[in-house]
Amino acid sequence: MGEIRVVGGGLAGCEAAAAAARAGAKVTLYEMRPETPTPAHVTQGLAELVCSNSLKSLEPLSAPWILKREMARLGSVTLKAAFDARVPAGVNLSVDRAAFSAGVERALAALPNVRVVRERVDALDDGGPWIVASGPLTAPGLAAYLGGLTGVGGLFFFDAIAPIVTAESLDSERCFAGSRWGRGGDDYMNCPLDKAEYEAFVRELLTAEKHRPHGFEEGHYFEGCLPIEETARRGPDTLRFGPMKPVGLTDPKTGRRPWACVQLRRENAAGSLYNLVGFQTQLKWGEQERLLRMIPALSKAEFARFGSMHRNTYVSAPDVLESGLRLKARPDVLLAGQVTGVEGYTESAASGILAGINAARILAGEAVSLPPRNSMMGSLVHYLSVTEAKRFQPVNAMWGLVDPLPGGEGRKPKESKYARFLAYRERAVREFEDWARTLGIPLGDASGLDDQAAKAAVEAEERKAKA
Repeated sequence: MGEIRVVGGGLAGCEAAAAAARAGAKVTLYEMRPETPTPAHVTQGLAELVCSNSLKSLEPLSAPWILKREMARLGSVTLKAAFDARVPAGVNLSVDRAAFSAGVERALAALPNVRVVRERVDALDDGGPWIVASGPLTAPGLAAYLGGLTGVGGLFFFDAIAPIVTAESLDSERCFAGSRWGRGGDDYMNCPLDKAEYEAFVRELLTAEKHRPHGFEEGHYFEGCLPIEETARRGPDTLRFGPMKPVGLTDPKTGRRPWACVQLRRENAAGSLYNLVGFQTQLKWGEQERLLRMIPALSKAEFARFGSMHRNTYVSAPDVLESGLRLKARPDVLLAGQVTGVEGYTESAASGILAGINAARILAGEAVSLPPRNSMMGSLVHYLSVTEAKRFQPVNAMWGLVDPLPGGEGRKPKESKYARFLAYRERAVREFEDWARTLGIPLGDASGLDDQAAKAAVEAEERKAKA
């Protein structure tokens, strides 16, 4: 068997390398750092998380949960590293960034047929298969090469990094620990604002000085990751119904729901750092410090990192990709991760697993294969191919990507919602595992996620009985 070459040492690239290696292929993984740094990365580690430290929900009926379960069944290295590096975050899977990166590196080092080369790749020779998982910060040379190969100009949007503050600098008299609706324990710190404090914050935010993007990049935001100043620009209460929503929270000092609230999520296992949930921004650093200290609990905040913006690059997948994440212009080249147009850590990692599986199949002279349409992995890849190109935008895992259940999607009573999403999940699990077995893929352990689902099912039945 020949060699598969993977470009990019992020989550997608690491998953692609591991999946191809498990299938028996020899793999070389190229990562350009530290030879070529990026505006967003701060370490040399593989699988560095540069935006949020959250890998989203562990709610057993959610689309992110079923995606994680599918990844676990395919032997995901990033998911195992995430659970090993987990920090308290309610029903979300959030991690200590350094421990997570180290865990992924150890997993790859344990695979004897994976070689990591610290070198930038600007062009792909004819000795495929190649997997390009170069991420949102693809180097200009490779981006130009891909543009020439596909004949389609790259799309782009801004992704934003949220600020991080030290735990000891929080004003404990002005914040309280807790999760929304009391679910998940006291994993978040909550910084309440009254009506006057909120309105003053929004007024200042709207006039604060920002780092200005290049003119040709102006305004290209992804709706799922808007900077707070852009959100505030859309209306005086937009923040209060977005990242500053107080729903599900009760201030123990007043016994009432705050007018607005900023949530802080633990950033590391030691609990010494917290990031501001949903507070990605492109404000200048001095302005960030001034404005965020207007939040009472952050009046003396010490910032371990300020927020920043960076350009994300991705292809117009409906135009350039065919079955199996392959380029139409060159089928021995597969794309994976955010460059394909999936958005999010788990979504990117999942696409890397599929690219690795299919690259190994190409190398072995076999046909590419994709998970069923109504699995979560399958629905993401299906979206990349069927969306109208002019309306194409990065997408997260969501149940809206799968086919409706038989009988339509008419409005149903609340008590049927659990059963409906349970049916979505059961269909996804059944069809996905049938597909994996057909390909002869050994199924990994997902018992922890299944135990979590079983517990949630019991809790749901108890809630129904009480109602």
